[in-house]
Amino acid sequence: MLPESVADNAVAIALNERLPGAIEDVRINVDGPVFVIARPQIISVCRHLKDERGFNRLSGISGVDWWPRTPRFEVVYLLHSTAHKQRVRLIVRVDENEAIESVTSVWRGANWYEREVFDLFGVPFSNHPSLDRIMMPVDWEGHPLRKDYPVHGYRYSYQEE
Repeated sequence: MLPESVADNAVAIALNERLPGAIEDVRINVDGPVFVIARPQIISVCRHLKDERGFNRLSGISGVDWWPRTPRFEVVYLLHSTAHKQRVRLIVRVDENEAIESVTSVWRGANWYEREVFDLFGVPFSNHPSLDRIMMPVDWEGHPLRKDYPVHGYRYSYQEE
C-alpha cells in the first residue's frame, strides 16, 4: 500500500499496480517523488517508466556511501519526462560487493554514468557492456568517493617513475 503522501500521484499508482512490491519506500521532495526500489526490480521499473509513463530521459546516475550503515550504498537514478514535464528519482540500496543490474538495456546513455559510479564508489553493475574505469587510471587501487577512503589518498611516489 502506498503512503498517503503519494496516494494521488499517477506515477506511483501506476507503478504500484503494474509492479507490486517494487516500491519499498516513498518520499516527496521539491523536485518530485523519490521512490526506493527493490534491487531486483530496477530493470522492470525503468522499462515501465520509460515505455508506459514517458520518462524518456535519464538525466543521471549517482551514488551515495552511507558507511557504516547497511546496506552501504544507494544508487540514485534521475529520470525526466520531457513530454509531461515531470521528474522522478529512483533509489536502489546496494550492499558492499553486491551487484545491481545495469539499465543500459533501457537507456544506452546509462553506460558512462554507471561506469562513474563503479569507478568512484565500487558498485558493480551486472550485464554492463564495458564496466571499466572512466575517471581514475586503470591500475588505481580503491574508490575515491567511499567514506573509508583515506582523506589524503594513498601514498604515491612520483620519484619512482
